[in-house]
Formats: sequence, C-alpha cells, structure tokens
Amino acid sequence: MSGVRQENNTIITEHDVYLFNEGTHYRLHQILGSRPIERDGEPGVHFAVWAPNAQSVSVIGDFNDWDKQSHPMQMIGQSGIWSLFIPKIEKGAGYKYHIKSQHHGFAVDKADPFAIHTETPPKTGSKVWDLDYEWGDREWMAQRGDRNDASAPISVYEVHLGSWMRYPDGNFMTYRDLAPKLSEYVSDLGFTHVEFMPITEHPFYGSWGYQTTGYFAPTSRFGTPQDFMFLVDTLHQYGIGVILDWVPSHFPTDEHGLAYFDGTHLFEHEDPRQGFHPDWQSYIFNYGRNEVRSFLLSSALHWLDNFHIDGLRVDAVASMLYLDYSREGDDWIPNEFGGRENLRAIEFLRRFNEVIYQNYPDVQTIAEESTSWPMVSRPTYVGGLGFGMKWDMGWMHDSLTYISKEPVYRRYHHTNLSFRMIYAFSENFMLPISHDEVVHGKGSLLNKMPGDDWQRHANLRSYLGYMYTQPGKKLLFMGSEFGQWLEWNHDSQLQWEAFEYEPHQGLHRWVTELNRLYKSEPALHELDFDPAGFSWIDANDADNSVLSYVRMCKSNADIILAVFNFTPVPREGYTIGVPDGGYWREILNSDAEHYWGSGQGNYGGVEAEANPWHGRPYSLRLQLPPLSMILLKNEAVWG
Repeated sequence: MSGVRQENNTIITEHDVYLFNEGTHYRLHQILGSRPIERDGEPGVHFAVWAPNAQSVSVIGDFNDWDKQSHPMQMIGQSGIWSLFIPKIEKGAGYKYHIKSQHHGFAVDKADPFAIHTETPPKTGSKVWDLDYEWGDREWMAQRGDRNDASAPISVYEVHLGSWMRYPDGNFMTYRDLAPKLSEYVSDLGFTHVEFMPITEHPFYGSWGYQTTGYFAPTSRFGTPQDFMFLVDTLHQYGIGVILDWVPSHFPTDEHGLAYFDGTHLFEHEDPRQGFHPDWQSYIFNYGRNEVRSFLLSSALHWLDNFHIDGLRVDAVASMLYLDYSREGDDWIPNEFGGRENLRAIEFLRRFNEVIYQNYPDVQTIAEESTSWPMVSRPTYVGGLGFGMKWDMGWMHDSLTYISKEPVYRRYHHTNLSFRMIYAFSENFMLPISHDEVVHGKGSLLNKMPGDDWQRHANLRSYLGYMYTQPGKKLLFMGSEFGQWLEWNHDSQLQWEAFEYEPHQGLHRWVTELNRLYKSEPALHELDFDPAGFSWIDANDADNSVLSYVRMCKSNADIILAVFNFTPVPREGYTIGVPDGGYWREILNSDAEHYWGSGQGNYGGVEAEANPWHGRPYSLRLQLPPLSMILLKNEAVWG
C-alpha cells in the first residue's frame, strides 16, 4: 500500500468488526474516531468509539454546549463499538465522549483514543479535523528505500521539538516555523535523519512525550496535523529522513485518557502485577487482547500512512519483554511455562514488525532494548523480534564510562572501548548518544569530558570520531554537536549563544566533517552490520591508551585506518601495521586547528614501509596528536 492516505467514508462494516475483534485490523484510524463525511448529501461528522462495557455513550462538545443528553450514540450490534452521525459540525469543533459504565455507576468524559487533533494542553478535549495535505516529497519517497537501507549511511540527529529552538519571548515555535530552520541546520550538519522524541499528544510536557494519551495525534502545542506534515515534508525536500519515537510500552493514568476507559481495564491489563508500571506510575497495555493489538498496530501504520514517517523507534522494549521488569518477589506473574518472558508482548512486537515491513519495506523499525535479549534485529521467521535495528546501550554505557575518566586512569579501562567488538555484529546496532545521557544530573556531553576547556573539547572530538568510525549507525542528541555547556533542559532552548566562541564552532565543524566523511566513504558505512567491514590493528595498547583499526567496504577497494590517542601526550613515531604499501593520506585529524585543535599531525600523510607490524606486511610511523583521532586512506585508492 502506498503512503498516500486512503479515503474511507463508508460506515463500519461487519468485516471491520470481525478483523478488529480478531486483532488483525491494522487501519482502525480509517473507521474509528471522528471523520468528516457526507450522509445523504448532508455534511457532518461520523463518531465511533470502542467502549464494550459502557451502559451508554454520548458525544459532548462545543456544538451542544457539552450536554451529556443531546447526542446519544448507538452500539453496532454486539461489537462494543458505539457510533453516531451528527450533521453540520464544523472542522475544529472540540468534543469528548461521555461514558456511563455498566459497572459501579462509573461515569467519565473521555478524549477520543483515535483523535487526529486535540485541544492544546492543559485542555484535554479532542478536535474534529481532517488529514488533507498536498505533499511535495515525491522524490524522497521514491528513493527512501535506498536511504534507509542497511548498507546506507544513517546518522540521526535526535530532537525534542519543544526545546531545540524557541521564539525570543521563550514560547514554543510552531511546526511550520521550525521546518525551514531545522531542515537547513540538519542539512548543513550533514545528518541523514532526524529522530523526534514523541510528538504524540501528551498532557504533561515534562514527560517529553513518553506519557502518551493521543496515539494518533501530533501534539497541538506546535500546531495542527497539517503543520506537522509540513515539517516532515520540508525535511524530506532537504533529503532528510524522519524517525518518530513511538511508545507502546505504557500510558498515563490521566482520567481523560485510555486508563479505565469504560469503567473497566479496557486497554490496560487488569492485574496490576502485569498492568501497572512501578517505575513510571503508568498503565501497561494488555498485549493479549486482540482489540488492543489492533489499536497499537493501527497507530503505528497511521504515522506511516498519513505523515510519511520513515521509521519508528520503539521505546522501552525491555520493559515489555520481561514480566519481572523492575519487580521483585511476588510483584510479578510467571508465564504459562513458569518463565519471566512476556509471551503476549513478544507476539505483539513480532506482529508489529511483520505488519510494518509488509506494508512499508522501505522504512526502519528501531528497538530501544537494554538487555541481552537475543535476535532483536533478526527476522521473525528465524525466531527474532523482527526489528531493523537495535540501540547498542552497552556501547553507550561503556564508552561514556571510559571517556569520562581522567586520561591517566584510562589504561585500566581500555576494554571498555574494545569489548563491544565481541558482540558488535550479533545485532544491527545503532550507536546512541541520546537525551537520557545529558539530563537528570548527568551533565552535558561536553561536561562529561575531563580536563580543562581545551582538553574537554579535544576529548569530545576524539570520542565522536570513535563513534563515527565504529561499525553501526549513529545517533546524537541535539546540542551535543556544538558542545552545549549545560545539561539539557526541556523548559528552554539550546544554548545557541555558544556559537559565539571558537571552541564550539570548531566542534560544530568537526561533526559536520564526520557526517560528510561517513556519507562519502563506503568503508565507513556499507558494512556497518557485517564483520567483513572491520578489523583490529591493535586493540590492546592499554599502556598508551592507543586504539587502531581498519574499516572496509564491500569491494575491499577502500580501506580506512583509524588511530586514536586517548591521552594528552603526543606520540612521535608510533608504529602501526597496515595491509597495503604506498602513500597513506591523512584524510581527517581531530587535532587540526580548524576544529580548535593544536595543529599537530602527519603533514598530509605517510609513506608505508615494508616493515611488518601488528601481523600486517607494511607499517606506518605516525605522529599521534594529543587526545586525537586521525584517519588515513591509501593514496592508490583515494585518488
């Protein structure tokens, strides 16, 4: 099915109900919620909501002064779906559903779970809206399969829209005003994709979107659905893909949301040992319920169908996989085989990936999964979960632990950098330096680095060079690309004033150059998920805190040598074994003055000597600048 939105003005059919109850209706957004239609030549809105345990449901809103009696809905057979057509309602009208339960005399006003637009928080109502939009991204959509391919360069700029940039008065910028600014900035930096932290509607801004109530609506804090489409469209026209952070792991307890929807635990698991998350004080979806699976899968496809999204990053997968996640003693229930694995959630995640890739083989799904669960990014037909990629949380933790140490102690933590290669190709990994690493007292990425101001910037340049030359796709949180001083604060914009200072300009130029080289050199991206693309030169020089390896492309024509000196001591005549003779050109040096380095290096390159070293037939005698990364490439293939 194409990414063009399908119009569906038909009434809900028996087949729709059958698929919904079976858990195989993946486009509920085309039949439930509020849909502007014409009936018998009269324009109006068709409302439909799932509330099987309700005694009665009525539509309340601006058009009836929120009167609970004036517009009662009717249940369609025994489907649990209530519907009503109301004529002459205009686009933009606010509404909710007033639900009286069959149980305990419970009554509540609920926002529409399938609303595509909402009132702006702190208001909690839904809005009648449409998804009409004229897209201008035909060229991007035609080529995005190549841009999202496993062999393509994928470097992701992670963005929180409420705090990337604001108006001078401190208010949020709109999707439309952000569109050209963000697109031009990301394009100039050379990132291939942006990843938005959840833009699904959420009542508490401080949750960063991870406490979602509106699984079909982009938050109205920044504008309308069409405004968000304009943002995606603009990014696409700049050649930038868009990944959305999507949260099927839990949802908040707010009264107007999904929780206790019709006076029963409809969306959440009834037993709190499976249905309530102790860490986040939120509800957990009942993945064993067919209708809930249809709801979530429809949400995922909605963003691809209607918003041209290029990938979904699934949050907190580990919390879904384990029944005892963050639980102790009798606070959890084993599965039917006595194990701790959540079999229903596993089934859901596999179905999710199958459905996504069946409908959109040119997108990517990415798991934030923090444990050693096997085959997260392997196909379901071999027993995997079916994701396209997985975040390498172990690399993130180990590498940040290493680089935050004073250089004099790094020799004792050398394996923190080399260990990942033991497992680096067990999954299709993305290397994330995400928002979680620069908040809650952890400090900014720059301030994790030890030493004085020069050493901090040098450390960060070499660290980012290490990330960009390691196998795996890349993700960097906003602000880290220019060395923001303070840790991220969602209540203010990035510290753009840092650009007044040369060290931050140099770091920004460094990240731009890393992106350029990562995209232009096949050896740095083609085999990110294949062990044939990586080989150690020396992983064990802990005493000097020096690390060296080569990256290779599919044809083996291009070989790039990466050498790191993680101490402030320059190393003269350091010998490195290489596979080929001839002249090796220095194509990148983090210590160049252009990046606010000290300007040391190899004067453009080094001639290889026929002196075997490190098990290689040739060797180079290199100048290793302090706290640096240098990249060299054989002149014969560099041209």
